[in-house]
Amino acid sequence: MKKASCAALFVVVVVAVLLCEATPTAEAVTCTPTELSPCLPAITSSARPSSSCCSKLKEQKPCLCGYLKNPNLKQYVNSPGAKKVLSTCGVPLPNC
Repeated sequence: MKKASCAALFVVVVVAVLLCEATPTAEAVTCTPTELSPCLPAITSSARPSSSCCSKLKEQKPCLCGYLKNPNLKQYVNSPGAKKVLSTCGVPLPNC
């Protein structure tokens, strides 16, 4: 009976280890509005957003609600130009 218990425990441990390794780890994003500076030309003009801009927008996506809640940043994130850039880059404006 001890051999069966040890074998069952071993299987549980192996499965747990495999599940932990299979779970993708999320990298923490540092919310820094200045990271979006490559988007400024596209937001303030009719220029198309650069790939760097879209990349930064996608990286900062988890921060957008915080930016919208900040009275100093809301007007920029919620502007028509910013909405156009978000749409062009395929980043939805979050519902916060």
